Amino acid sequence: MLDALEVVTVVVVGLMVGVELSVAVVVNPILDGLPDDSAQLGRAHGGRMLGALMPFWYVGSLVLSTAWAVAAWQVPGTHLVVVAVALLIVSVIMSLVLLVPINDRGRTWTAETRPADWKEQMNRWDRYHHVRVGVITAAFALLATALA
Repeated sequence: MLDALEVVTVVVVGLMVGVELSVAVVVNPILDGLPDDSAQLGRAHGGRMLGALMPFWYVGSLVLSTAWAVAAWQVPGTHLVVVAVALLIVSVIMSLVLLVPINDRGRTWTAETRPADWKEQMNRWDRYHHVRVGVITAAFALLATALA
């Protein structure tokens, strides 16, 4: 049973890292290269779509990782899982404090309602997101190492 939990956790966290990395290095740069209001409209749509899904993915990853740490408490290498759990907690806190407030504003913007500093706010979101991607990538690497 522990083996299945470990594999499912690594797959779920790995997929989450993949999605977030693709947003950081593929999707948002593509959107930012589009003309006129397309970037802002695309980011607003993405904020609505991923904003509905990602909270469950982050919390689910945290729950699975915590369950693994508890179930394997006496197993060698569990300290790596515990550090990964701590990093996932940091990513959730970062999301709630830094990224979600910007995303909540941005997903409601239209060409008529967006503030004058919308690009600066999106750039700030991007910087925070890059740091968060680094944090969850480190958590994933620790979980993969613990699995091996």
